[in-house]
Amino acid sequence: MLRKVIATTAVLGLAAGCAPDSSAPVKVSALVLASNGEYTPQEVELKTISDIVGLSGNVADLHGGARIVLDSNDPDLQNATTPEAFANAVLKDSGRDVTASYITQNGVLWPADFHTWNMVTTYYNLERAFDYFHDVTNIPTADFGDPVRTYYFPEFVLVDVDKDPIKDNAMYFSANASFLILPFDQLQRAPLAINAGIIAHEYSHRVFNLKVYDAQPFPIPLSNWATGGPSPGANILKSFDEGLADLHAYGSTCRSKHGCDTRFLSTSFHGKFDSVADDRDLARTDRCMTESLRDNLLNMSLDQFSGYEYLVGTLLASALYQAGEATGQRDVLLRSIVAAYDDETIATPGLQQLARQHNSDQTKFTLAVAAGAIITHVTDLRLKEAVCNELMDHLQIPRDLLVGTSNPNLCPASAAGGNTCPALPTEG
Repeated sequence: MLRKVIATTAVLGLAAGCAPDSSAPVKVSALVLASNGEYTPQEVELKTISDIVGLSGNVADLHGGARIVLDSNDPDLQNATTPEAFANAVLKDSGRDVTASYITQNGVLWPADFHTWNMVTTYYNLERAFDYFHDVTNIPTADFGDPVRTYYFPEFVLVDVDKDPIKDNAMYFSANASFLILPFDQLQRAPLAINAGIIAHEYSHRVFNLKVYDAQPFPIPLSNWATGGPSPGANILKSFDEGLADLHAYGSTCRSKHGCDTRFLSTSFHGKFDSVADDRDLARTDRCMTESLRDNLLNMSLDQFSGYEYLVGTLLASALYQAGEATGQRDVLLRSIVAAYDDETIATPGLQQLARQHNSDQTKFTLAVAAGAIITHVTDLRLKEAVCNELMDHLQIPRDLLVGTSNPNLCPASAAGGNTCPALPTEG
């Protein structure tokens, strides 16, 4: 597919002239998913761009050539005592402004090489993710802060894991509040940067960090709770972060021309990677908490739990997906979820406030408490009942923890759970 795009550009001929006009909106060709499941060149508008050659604007600022290294034996890292010092220690080379090349055709800028295609599409997808969280979940523009530094094809090395740079990934790196668009190797059909759903997933992590963690590079709840022993509170927060990122990524696909896609991962993860998309397909109704997964959630340290957060997160995401779709209130639910991230109201505290409240004892930050933050922000009774039923069923949250409590904003008495999943033995 990528070779076809490059060949298409060559056929246009060298019609480039003066430097292109950067005043937004700029009409440009980007790689967009078509109804046939292929990524094809489509004319789009970049509405927030201020430098079309350097690909920077109000949403993102792309930089190439960076080198980021995490090495526990690095003296600079060992001596870092502040988040700023840590960020400086791992950033071995800050890189430089990227330089995109274009061909002008009928007033539209066509990328003249593969990296320009990839970078333009990256910026476009970040802009779409920004629009989703602004327009659908009602986050004010001012809350997003400055444009996000986006490192394009950096060397990102976790020395303690592998001395070779990581490839085939895209991520939000809270330590220096940036996106990393890493080089691809195995995932060549649709590299992650051109998959709008994946970029929306990563953007969701940024929003979660901004709202739940108050934009902390090293979130206090995770730092305080990630001890050597069991870290149930930290494990729950990580699971919610991952699951809700998948749900928001799905929600963002509903604004595309080809419509909602519960398998947004499938266009990138294909062939021998098909299981990735299958395992996180939100439309599957057979997602159930198991006794072993619950035990892992409650008894593993955060390090030991690594990888399991996707399993618990998928339970959460698919349960909420079913509730939103069954009631026809998808966007209402998505707004309620974001509202649940940060709320100082005593009667309806957000995830940030609940984590702070239980800072000294993470065992009290349970699945029921975390789910309660979402439930209390759903005001429509029919939707609230559906959310309660799905969460009781698929996450196996005991009904008596959500109904009949002292908080009238939790589940209504009509919520009875479901019978999709087998009942688990009582904890302990």
